[in-house]
Amino acid sequence: MRNTFKKPTLALALAGSLLITACNQSAKKNTPTMTDSTQATKQLPQASAFEKTINGKQTHLYILKNKNGVEAAVTNYGGRIVSLLVPDKDGKLTDVVLGFENVDGFVNSKEPYYGATIGRFGNRIAKGKFKLDGKEYTLATNNGPNTLHGGHPGFQEVVWDAKQIDSATLELSYLSKDMEGGFPGNLNVKVTYQITDDNAMKVSYSATTDKNTVVNLTNHAFFNLNGEGSGTILDHQVQIAADNYTPVDGTLIPTGKIEAVAGTPFDFTKATTIGARINTADNVQLKNGKGYDHNFVLSKHDISTPIATVTGDKSGIKMEVFTEEPALQFYSGNFMQAKNVMKGGKKDEFRTSFAMETQHYPDSPNQPTFPSTELRPGQTYQTQSIYKFSIAK
Repeated sequence: MRNTFKKPTLALALAGSLLITACNQSAKKNTPTMTDSTQATKQLPQASAFEKTINGKQTHLYILKNKNGVEAAVTNYGGRIVSLLVPDKDGKLTDVVLGFENVDGFVNSKEPYYGATIGRFGNRIAKGKFKLDGKEYTLATNNGPNTLHGGHPGFQEVVWDAKQIDSATLELSYLSKDMEGGFPGNLNVKVTYQITDDNAMKVSYSATTDKNTVVNLTNHAFFNLNGEGSGTILDHQVQIAADNYTPVDGTLIPTGKIEAVAGTPFDFTKATTIGARINTADNVQLKNGKGYDHNFVLSKHDISTPIATVTGDKSGIKMEVFTEEPALQFYSGNFMQAKNVMKGGKKDEFRTSFAMETQHYPDSPNQPTFPSTELRPGQTYQTQSIYKFSIAK
C-alpha cells in the first residue's frame, strides 16, 4: 500500500491529512478517561520509588487492574493499598485512597496506618493486657494506656512476602512469630488483594496458629471518594446497616454495653452526611472519639449484602462495603493533623478522609460477652471484605 501511494498529488495529500486529523480528534474526544491507560499510569506512583531494603527484606509496588481500567497500587511494606483509581460520574479516574509517592513516606509518616493490613489484632485492647486459658499476656501499649492495631511491631511495619497471581490479584504472606508483639503462637497469615471486573477491591484473609491465640485482621485504607486532596469528607453520605453500637470510655475502650443508635448521632440506618451531627455538643461519645471512631454492631448479613454505603458529594462515586465480619469501625479522620504530604501534594488535613474497618469488636479478649476472637491449632481464621465502586444514581 505504501508503494501504491508513493507520489500523491498535493491536493490529495492535504485532503488525506485533514481526514486523519479529524478522525484522531474524534477518537480522542470519544475515548472515556478510564480506558486511557497512559493517563491512569500517570496517576499511580512510580514503582521504582518503592524499591528499598527494610529489615533485610525487599519492598516493591504491585499494580492490579481489571478489564474496565480500574487500577490499584499495593506495596508489600505493611501490605498497604497505596492508590485506588476508580471512575467518577464524568468517567474521570479518581484516586480515592490516601497514600504516599514513595515507600519512605509510609516509613516516616506521623500516621502509621495509611492503607495498611492491620494485625495481629485490629482496634484496641485495654491496658495492653488479656488473659487466655488462664495466662495473662502483656502487649506493647501505643495508644495512651492501650494497645492499638497490634501494638509494636504491628503488621503495618513489616515487609510481606508477595506473589502476583495475575494482573488483578496479589497474594501477601507473613509469619508472625510466637510472642511477636506479646501475642502467643506462630501465626501464618495470608492476605489476598484482588480487583474484580465489577469494579471492586476484594480483600481475603486467612491465618493458622500453633498455639491458642487471638486474631482480628482488617485493612485501614483512608478514603476520600471525591479524590485524595479534595478537601473535607463531611458532606459524604453514609449509610450503615447497624441498629446498635458499642459505646466507649475516655480512652476509646468499649464499656461492654451494646446500645441502640436510634435517637443518637450514631444512627446511620438512613443515609446521612458525616458532618450532619458530628459536632453535637452534648454527646459524650462524640467527645470521647473527637468525632466518629466507634464500632458498629452490624445487622444480620452475609457477603452478598452491603453493610455500608458511602457516596462522594462531588464525584458521585459510591462505595459499598461487604463483609463476613460482625462489626465495622467507622472513623471520621478526627486525628488527622496535616503532618504529612500525600501523593497529590496536599497535606492530610483534619477530617479529609474516613475509614471503614471491617472487624470483630474492639477489646474482645477482655469482653466475654463479645464474639470470640480466639484461634486454636487446627482451626483456620478465614474472612473476606469487599469495597465495590459505582456511580450513585
